[in-house]
Amino acid sequence: MTQFNFLQQCFSWAVWLLAPALIVGSISASERTKEINPPPPAIAQPHQDQNLQLAQFPNLPLWIYPLGGVVLILIFLPNIGWVAGLIVIGEREVGVVTKKFSRKSLPAGRLLALSGEAGLQADTLAPGWHFGYFPWQYSVQKAALVIIPQDEIGLIVANDGAAIPPDRILGKVVKCENYQNARQFLTNGGEKGRQLAVLTTGTYQINTALFTVITSGNAATNGMQAEQLGVHAVQPDRVGIVTTLDGISIEEGEIAGPVISGHENFQNTQIFINGGGRRGLQEQVVLSGSWNLNPWFVKLEQVPMTEVTIGYVGVVISYVGASHQDVSGASFTHGNLVNKGDKGVWIEPLHAGKHPLNTKIMKVELVPTTNIVINFTTRFKGDHGYDSSLVALKLLSIDGFSFELEVFQVIHVGAMDAPKVISRLGSMQNLVDQVLRPIVGNYFRNSAQEYTILDFLIARSERQAEAAEYVRQALRAYDVQAVDTLIGLITPPPELMQTLTDRKIAEEQEKTYVTQRIAQTQRQELVRETALADIQQAVVTAEEGVKIAKLQAAATIEQANGEAESIRLTGDAKADAYHAGVSALGSQAYTSLQLMQVIGDRQVRVVPDFLVNGSNGAGLLDAMLGMSLWNQAPTVQEQSRQENNSRQSALVKNQRIDEQKPV
Repeated sequence: MTQFNFLQQCFSWAVWLLAPALIVGSISASERTKEINPPPPAIAQPHQDQNLQLAQFPNLPLWIYPLGGVVLILIFLPNIGWVAGLIVIGEREVGVVTKKFSRKSLPAGRLLALSGEAGLQADTLAPGWHFGYFPWQYSVQKAALVIIPQDEIGLIVANDGAAIPPDRILGKVVKCENYQNARQFLTNGGEKGRQLAVLTTGTYQINTALFTVITSGNAATNGMQAEQLGVHAVQPDRVGIVTTLDGISIEEGEIAGPVISGHENFQNTQIFINGGGRRGLQEQVVLSGSWNLNPWFVKLEQVPMTEVTIGYVGVVISYVGASHQDVSGASFTHGNLVNKGDKGVWIEPLHAGKHPLNTKIMKVELVPTTNIVINFTTRFKGDHGYDSSLVALKLLSIDGFSFELEVFQVIHVGAMDAPKVISRLGSMQNLVDQVLRPIVGNYFRNSAQEYTILDFLIARSERQAEAAEYVRQALRAYDVQAVDTLIGLITPPPELMQTLTDRKIAEEQEKTYVTQRIAQTQRQELVRETALADIQQAVVTAEEGVKIAKLQAAATIEQANGEAESIRLTGDAKADAYHAGVSALGSQAYTSLQLMQVIGDRQVRVVPDFLVNGSNGAGLLDAMLGMSLWNQAPTVQEQSRQENNSRQSALVKNQRIDEQKPV
């Protein structure tokens, strides 16, 4: 067929080029004939000569005639093109050819002719001039080029081709120059119906007899929505979960198709099919970007990335994978841990950040790695929500009282222990409901049977320490660290509470009295100290006076001792003198001598001081005058009396001193 078209074009161009030359050649030949064989002269009438002059051609240059021929061809081109089978296709058109009759007929079930059969032809006419398509044999329909706008795709429906196999719903991709070469499509085994491949942004010469192109402009007339024909844009913080609508069935026991490499995020659909791609949910996800995805082949659901915040780790539970081999070790017998990518609980947790996980086939359990408080009360609830259903413990003491007890349990799960906790219990909520609540509740119920309610009220610190140690040992078996166990509000019965209140008031009153007594004692001490401070000067003066008195007494004693010693020595000397006098004069003579000496020394008056004579009253007057003079001066007798008194006092002092001396 291509060779026939080429011959038709050569023939049309030859006719177009030879036509002016033939016209000019015929005119030139007639002129030469006239010159060689001139017509015989004739006598013409004046009227005939005038007509001959009008009928003669003007004498023009030779190049004018080809130019005139070209002009005539252009003027009469439609008629000439119709005769020559000329078809002109515009630059934004494509010609779809229909052959009206032929010696061969189309095979059964075929729509387009490949070997010159009558009917719609597989080959189209490109923009330009085409000869040989005579109207009595061909009908050419001009169709606009297919234009796919920016950020859109075009879907293809083939109206002819091989039948699609029963296990697939879309026609396979064959080499056909993006569906612009219908002959290649049919000869390479293209299949009839909806196609796997899509047309991306651009302009295409499509044989509209074979292919129906669905764009956003005609989506509504083909049972689709315009937004389905846009390029799929996955946002940066999201991940696309893919469900394929074509391929072989998923294996039994699996929920998603395995990862197939090389299909460029489901854009190269035939590679996915050839690689054994499964129909349904896919393990592989589509990350952020713009993707040319066939909506007949792929359903894309955008979901947020899995975010693990600071203070948490994410334990991945995968429902797909290559194997289920346990790598937890012989010491862990409460569940299975698998390597990353396998089916089961991954032994390696996800750390803080955003992770593009397929949440349809994986579950991420967030486990807090910081200390969290589980509140056994309704007054407080943690932001984590694990204790939303917990209430205060109702206990019965050994003395028969029922009371409520608030408990605050602080726990910690290590990052590397988090997969073990999830493998054993499934979730953090199960840890609280199935492990922590029964351990804490049962311990305090058992402990209440051993203590009175007053033991909890008075010795709560001891009860708290015992509970903390018990819970710590119990949770260690579950790979959970019990940081501390704290006892909160204790609510005893009202009547017992009144008794305790009265007791507490009495204790406080006793403390008040003790405090007041101490205050009074301190006040007394203050008064005493103040008084002492006030008399401190007098005390100092008295103390110094005592010292002075002691010193004076000592001085007096020393003086008395000296005088006594002097008297003793004097007496001894006198005694010696008396003995010497007695020895020399005799006792009577010496005594008389001493008596006379004493009388003389003491001025003892042996004769009266005044002698009154009774003659003529003159004696009395002389006596009175003498007594007056005698009274004005101390008498010798008085002086002697004073000296005797001094000697007696000194003797008494010396005697007392001698008595005080130790024997």
